[in-house]
Amino acid sequence: MTPSTLRTESSGIALAALALAVFAGAVWAQEPPATQPKSARYTVTDLGTLTDGQFSVAVGLNNKDLINGASGLADFTQHAVVWKKGLLTDIAVPGFGGANSEAFGVNAEGQAAGLAETTTSDPNGEDFCGFGTYVICLPFVWQHGVMTPLPTLGGNNAEGGQINDKGQVAGNAENTKLDVTCPLGGPQMFEEKPVIWEQGRIKRLDTFQGDPDGWAFGINDHDQAVGASGFCSTLNDDTGVYILSRHALLWDKGAVTDLGNLGGTGAFGPGNVAGEINNRGDVVGSSDLKGDTKFHAFLWTRKTGMKDLGTLHGDVNSAGLGVNDAGDAVGASFDEDGNPRAFLRKNGAMTDLNTLIPADSPLYLLLAHGINSRGEIVGFGVDGAGDVHAFRATPCAGDAAAASWDRDATTGAVGEVGAATESPRGVPSEKARKFLQRQLRFSRFGVGLMGPR
Repeated sequence: MTPSTLRTESSGIALAALALAVFAGAVWAQEPPATQPKSARYTVTDLGTLTDGQFSVAVGLNNKDLINGASGLADFTQHAVVWKKGLLTDIAVPGFGGANSEAFGVNAEGQAAGLAETTTSDPNGEDFCGFGTYVICLPFVWQHGVMTPLPTLGGNNAEGGQINDKGQVAGNAENTKLDVTCPLGGPQMFEEKPVIWEQGRIKRLDTFQGDPDGWAFGINDHDQAVGASGFCSTLNDDTGVYILSRHALLWDKGAVTDLGNLGGTGAFGPGNVAGEINNRGDVVGSSDLKGDTKFHAFLWTRKTGMKDLGTLHGDVNSAGLGVNDAGDAVGASFDEDGNPRAFLRKNGAMTDLNTLIPADSPLYLLLAHGINSRGEIVGFGVDGAGDVHAFRATPCAGDAAAASWDRDATTGAVGEVGAATESPRGVPSEKARKFLQRQLRFSRFGVGLMGPR
């Protein structure tokens, strides 16, 4: 089978998991991998899909058995969903009546946040949500079966990201000022600003000096948010926003800090983006390397600054997508053809998560997006039939306290960048890839971090 790359259709639909379109390399091995994990550290649960659903993705979770994400329907639309103790609930009904939505965060109070389409055509012909429908897109908070819209900065559109336990939501909203940096012909026309919503009110955040546009995605319980700023662009398939993300940013009580970079300008792939922040203030994200031909996951702390996490052995790109309060990080690592595998970075070692699960697990884990304080991990993977499903990986009993578990799972010493056992690759079916190509928006960060464009 020859590697190939599925590209955005002429309708301009944003692909949230574009990398899944380049999975044409090795099919999920029919034979067991050459190197099996010495012992399973996690059990894997396939979270399933909505009735007649074609796929599902899990974006985040809390410590109370709540998981948020999206599930696709047979008509190639997708709905925001929440799993509670394994029970899947479609929170897009009735919602705002539009075809597509996704939940990007859930908190301890049972509130979910994200974006949802309406049924109203955008009067300026914008496609802010990126689904190719050109309808008005709004941020929401959902609780007790009710989806409530959040205000904008005067423009028609905005999008919600993660929500903290205080009910604050990070996101981005357009104003009414024409953006001179937007490409002619659009569809984006207006400036797009990072924002935080609190108690139904919107607060604009500053961008890095000189950047007209920005977006926030991650937020913790201490009034700290993370995201990026840059200038207007065509839809970035790697982030799902109309922004070329030049600067990874931290907002702390309103003040903005540029977290730096790994040598690149932010012109390649997702750019320089901070995606999630824990309650200690540790930040994970992705940054271009010097030359802007590769991007790596990073972990930023006030003590160490931005640290390159490298990739799994043999891979070339990576992205950090989630971090818990212990500083354990998760994300995805990609080979030259864009094939991903989920990683866990714990005690200084980056490990292929597939080497820490039983060989007969129901899914091959492609991307890990969230990790909670109990060490539970969510993301999405592919089953033996090639269908893409959300997963939850749960630490085996007694394993969470094992201080040296990562030495068993890696081929090198703790802290060695790229040291990990090999695992077979997994690919979605043609049906699943077609669905993902048309519609899937994985998240406001980590959407299409899957390989070269």
